[in-house]
Amino acid sequence: MRFKGTESYVATPDLMLAVNASIALQRPLLIKGEPGTGKTMLAEEVAAALGLNLIQWHVKSTTKAQQGLYEYDAVSRLRDSQLGDGRVHDIANYIVKGVLWQAFEADQPTVVLIDEIDKADIEFPNDLLREIDRMEFYCYETRTLVKAKHRPIVFITSNNEKELPDAFLRRCFFHYIRFPDKDTMARIVDVHFPDLKRELLREALEVFFELRAVSALKKKPSTSELIDWLKLLMSEDIPPEALRSADRKTAIPPLHGALLKNEQDVHLFERLVFMDKQAR
Repeated sequence: MRFKGTESYVATPDLMLAVNASIALQRPLLIKGEPGTGKTMLAEEVAAALGLNLIQWHVKSTTKAQQGLYEYDAVSRLRDSQLGDGRVHDIANYIVKGVLWQAFEADQPTVVLIDEIDKADIEFPNDLLREIDRMEFYCYETRTLVKAKHRPIVFITSNNEKELPDAFLRRCFFHYIRFPDKDTMARIVDVHFPDLKRELLREALEVFFELRAVSALKKKPSTSELIDWLKLLMSEDIPPEALRSADRKTAIPPLHGALLKNEQDVHLFERLVFMDKQAR
């Protein structure tokens, strides 16, 4: 199985190489990068390209590693016992299978996405070490050893909110998705808006990358925000002339709320525009 990109996802050669290296090594692919660079979407596109089912696990601050294996629903069992339900005699009826259990018992290989692993407690990655490494775990309630029929292709994303343990990193193949350059970004935009006028795209990209170059911005605009902005420019029929270089330094971009997401950055950009006018 080799990933060669898809029509709806622009994958750079180094990203495709990382995906295929992870598959060949049978190790999870740990992906880092700025928010909005397509980390989560990568797993979806790989699954679609290879014709495999995708099982997603979106991690939260309260998520525990055990939930990825299974959970024992003791509350439901207690309620059923009070109602005299015969299901209570088989504890297996109250085992809720997690993402990894579902992947392990699948009749064909699957793609597993563990999304934003750095949101969870620091012990979360360590608690999954053995299961991901050996592709098996023990269910104590049913006294069953659950072993993977097929090793799933595992994608793990991180926004670098926390450092991950070295022992966990050692078991992964790592790739950092660099922010797209102008040419790559133009290809990404073309996937979403194939009929976008070239002149509008050129001027919009100039504005976008000039914004990202402002070092003091608290949050730099991402790919997804550029897509939203372009959609608004098209719906409001904003002409390319409104974005041209002669105007950019003397006015804040139209519909800037799609690009700048907090008041500090808006005020910073307004100050820069004001200073540029004063200098003129």
